[in-house]
Amino acid sequence: MWFLYVVLGVGLLGVYLYNRLIVLKMRVNNSWRQIDVQLKRRVDLIPNLIETVKGYASHEKELFAKVTELRSIIAGGGSVKEISEANNMLTGALKSLFAVAEAYPALKANQNFLMLQEELSGTENKIAFARQFYNDTVMISAVQVFPNNMVATIFSFKEAEYFAIPEEEGEVTKVSF
Repeated sequence: MWFLYVVLGVGLLGVYLYNRLIVLKMRVNNSWRQIDVQLKRRVDLIPNLIETVKGYASHEKELFAKVTELRSIIAGGGSVKEISEANNMLTGALKSLFAVAEAYPALKANQNFLMLQEELSGTENKIAFARQFYNDTVMISAVQVFPNNMVATIFSFKEAEYFAIPEEEGEVTKVSF
């Protein structure tokens, strides 16, 4: 009789752990979709920003082409790693685009440019928050913790990828006077 209770207990534990892993997997997927929403919002803002800057800096064609290419990579989707890498390159390209804008005082004063810059800045903050939430969710997805790892192995659960930033972007900027 006690053997039946042990088998039933192990079976219930297995069902509980499987359901828990499914819920955690759904949370990871949901948090990735939150990043995806913010990346798409940024991707949608970029053409307007480029068109505004193009009017003032038509000789920056290479930069515009790079931003457009990276925008299409992100919009096309892909793995977390691919999108993360394209996002990091796009962030660098946007920094260059804003650096170009610094050379044109009339552009910096343009109301449309200022509005787009503000929207993009807000979206960047939302992306950073969504990335942090996603990485926190990936961290607690628990496929490496015993006994979850046994159930995860049986049902082929994989650890999700973190949304990474390049090391140089995470470094503190040094200021000297």
